[in-house]
Amino acid sequence: MGLNGTAPTVVISTLANTLGIETSPVSHTERLVSALGSLLVIASIIFITRASLDSTAALLIVPSMGASAVLLFAIPHGALSQPWNVFAGHLLSALVGVSCAMLFSNEIIAASMAVGIAVGVMHYTRCIHPPGGATALAAVIGGEATQALGYQFVVTPVLINVLVMLVVAIAFNACFPWRRYPAWLANRGRQPVVAARDTRKSIEHADLVAALGQIDSIIDVSEQDLLRIYDLATGTAEQRHLQPQQVGLGHYYSNGESGADWSVRQVVDESRNPDPDRDSVVYKVAAGAGLRSSGVMTRTQFARWASYEVTRDDDNWNRIES
Repeated sequence: MGLNGTAPTVVISTLANTLGIETSPVSHTERLVSALGSLLVIASIIFITRASLDSTAALLIVPSMGASAVLLFAIPHGALSQPWNVFAGHLLSALVGVSCAMLFSNEIIAASMAVGIAVGVMHYTRCIHPPGGATALAAVIGGEATQALGYQFVVTPVLINVLVMLVVAIAFNACFPWRRYPAWLANRGRQPVVAARDTRKSIEHADLVAALGQIDSIIDVSEQDLLRIYDLATGTAEQRHLQPQQVGLGHYYSNGESGADWSVRQVVDESRNPDPDRDSVVYKVAAGAGLRSSGVMTRTQFARWASYEVTRDDDNWNRIES
């Protein structure tokens, strides 16, 4: 039996994947920082808007800014949270919303057209920002006070709200080294994690463009973060493999794979030699893929194949922690 999770773990994992529950590990500090940033930016928007506009306009704090706060402070490196998306997404959507409110007397038609056209405009101008749809809708169903502003709604309060939000987001996130905003600041000066040359392939910009083109959907992660995730993952995978000196006679080792690729090998003979090219081991497959087969390889090659040492307990293979 392979080193797979227990049945309850598999069920929970399957349920989480089906429902789309985010399972990425996030620290309590990061969660609290996100909440604090959202609190500060909304308080700043309300304070500055009321201080700079008359009492009637000051009431027109666009509710969609609350949704933008979630993106800018909970997902500051997300592709949909970047300055162009926030700025153009809100302003273009506001323009569309006001135009639809003026062109269509029927509120249902105006609201539907406003959101639909806003989504299309954001797509073509490469500024997809989900709260922009709410901004377009607010221009139509925001009541008499909103409609009376006409295109002034784009400037007050939308433009002012957006500018305040961006300034606070840049300043606030700058206080925390792991979450710079905009996203390009987070990647500036970072050195990529480089794994061994024979265990990774290089990925270039053209490769990412081709891959994303096949998915044909908006992915809320920047290209820089995709590359950094790949670098970190390949670096971690390289560190996970054993060192040649850890491979010992009579011991069992697993490749750490899952499903049909999982395998356990036992070192049954060895030829100790200071020359890495002649320092060889003979192994037999004790479980999993290639069962009952055997082979010979250098100790270095075997260490690259093996992820960790295992021991047998009844019908299970248990990992031995280093």
